[in-house]
Amino acid sequence: MSSKYSLKTLIEIFLVSSRLGLTSFGGPVAHLAYFKEEYIDRRKWLDEKMYADIIALCQFLPGPASSQVGIAIGMLRGGMLGGVISWFGFTMPSILILVIFAMLYQTFSFGDGTFIHSLKIVAAAVVLHAIIGLGKKLTPDRTRIAIALSATLIMLLYPSAWMQLLIIAGAGLLGLKLFSNKTETNVKPFPVSISKKTGVFSLLTLGSLLIILPVINRFTDHALINLFDTFFRVGALVFGGGHVVLPMIEREIVPQGMLTADQFLAGYGMAQAVPGPLFTFASYLGTMLEGTMGAVVVTIAIFLPSFLLITAALPFLNELRERASFQKILIGVNASVVGILLAAFYDPVIKSSILAPEDFALAAILFALLSIWKLPAWMIVIVGVIGGYLLQWIS
Repeated sequence: MSSKYSLKTLIEIFLVSSRLGLTSFGGPVAHLAYFKEEYIDRRKWLDEKMYADIIALCQFLPGPASSQVGIAIGMLRGGMLGGVISWFGFTMPSILILVIFAMLYQTFSFGDGTFIHSLKIVAAAVVLHAIIGLGKKLTPDRTRIAIALSATLIMLLYPSAWMQLLIIAGAGLLGLKLFSNKTETNVKPFPVSISKKTGVFSLLTLGSLLIILPVINRFTDHALINLFDTFFRVGALVFGGGHVVLPMIEREIVPQGMLTADQFLAGYGMAQAVPGPLFTFASYLGTMLEGTMGAVVVTIAIFLPSFLLITAALPFLNELRERASFQKILIGVNASVVGILLAAFYDPVIKSSILAPEDFALAAILFALLSIWKLPAWMIVIVGVIGGYLLQWIS
């Protein structure tokens, strides 16, 4: 094993990703801000262009975009094992919380409205900070600002995962047309250790499982196989991240009587309150349906497609990034990503968090502490929760 993938490197990946997993409140948009602050600004594992290209790549893929970005960074830093460790550290804290919550659901009520609402205000401050940071880098001229604002307007008028894909594709075509003078000749390569053969095998594995699992499920009629098939398809085919996947899962679970609407919504509320990816809501559902074994099965099922997709894409990304045409497409795509994030900042972040003048005041204070006084994210979370309770007490 090379020094780059030494035990020390893998331990570092685990410790950093675990800290992010414990403090990354606010959903996928906020996660990108936490990742940038930790992996790019502080540790310099990647430069900002590499990070922007990874985000653009993951926007093209189905599944949880922020988790895929974390997996990709782990793979670039520590190979395949680094990707697994990065995912484990970032995801496991919220999985454990949601599994315990499900196990104690009948007798234990975690948190209250003030606690959850305070975290949403924290998310508003963090997301705004993320958008400003990404916007400065990805939309530095009027053309790219126009693409971003157009993407925001379209997403607000026609909010859907398919519209997001159309916006990204359209922005890529605009980039191909408009940014001939923006390409680079000396692109710093990704340190990818995954072979193209492995990438092709990973993609074939994904396609094979999508075909084989429904057949196995049909002929075995086993509860855990049924869960694996259902959540694997969700993880492999749903674009738009956690906010999109939750209603889709609801249609798979509640109408069939597998869970009541109250049970489903209790887990949904808890998923909003914990750090880490929203896809870990599946771990709560698995526990409610089939106990801890159900949690293990659905967690693997819903995240496995992300590993297969990232493994398939990364080996080819270096070669694509060196091509002028692909660079122009990425410039357009990156600009549209800023617009999509801005739309997400309004809905659901602002709509669910800033409900009164005092909410806006608290969010402004947290944003200033984050962007001007440079407080770490975990301290912003603590200050935000304390501030939320103080506002509740004053009112």
